[in-house]
Amino acid sequence: MLYDISSPLSPRLAVWPDDTPVSRRVLLDLARGDWITLSTLTSTVHVGTHADAPNHTGHGAPSIEAVPLEPYLGPCEVRRVSVAPGTRITPEQMGGPARAPRILFATGTHPDRARWIRDFAALEPALVDRLHDEGVVLVGIDTPSIDLVDSKDLPSHAACLRHGMAILEGLVLDAVPEGRYELIALPLPLVGFDGSPVRAVLRPLAG
Repeated sequence: MLYDISSPLSPRLAVWPDDTPVSRRVLLDLARGDWITLSTLTSTVHVGTHADAPNHTGHGAPSIEAVPLEPYLGPCEVRRVSVAPGTRITPEQMGGPARAPRILFATGTHPDRARWIRDFAALEPALVDRLHDEGVVLVGIDTPSIDLVDSKDLPSHAACLRHGMAILEGLVLDAVPEGRYELIALPLPLVGFDGSPVRAVLRPLAG
C-alpha cells in the first residue's frame, strides 16, 4: 500500500505570491494530427510538494543536485499537531521524541491548495534544534513553508541549514494516519537550482 502525499501539478495550484505558477505549452499534439504530443513546462521549482536546497537560503550553500539523497529515502514518522493558523509549532506541541530520523508534520492549516492562504502554520526554530538533537535528518510539513509567510530572516530554514537537515514543504497528509512509514521523496538533479518538485510517497512500516 502506498500513500501519495504529493500535490498534483496544474495551473490551478496556488504558488507563493509573485512566484511562477505551473503552465503547459503544447508544441505538438496527436489530437491535431502530429506524430507525437510534446509539451513545455514552466514553473517555479518551489511548487506543490517540493524539496528546498541549502542554497535557497544559504549563500554559497549546495544546490539541489549536490545534496545527498539519503535523507529523502527511509523510515519516517507522520505526526499530527494541533496548532493555531499563523503560528509556529513548538517543541511542547510536538509531544514525545521523534520515532524516526525523518518527521512529517500534519497541521491541517493549508487545506485548499488552489487558493493562497497566508495564515498557515510553520515550525519554531527551537523545534528544529530539538529534532536535530534527536537524530532527525529531514523535516517536512503540509504547508508552503517551514517559516511563516511574512518572515524575512527565515529562522527555521536557518536552523535546518545550520544542522544540515533536509526540508520538504507542501506535503499532502490529509488522509494519512499518524504512524511510521518509509518515505520516498527524491528531488530532481536540477543543476544550480534552489529546490525541486518531488513525487513523495509513504509506505507503512510494521510496528
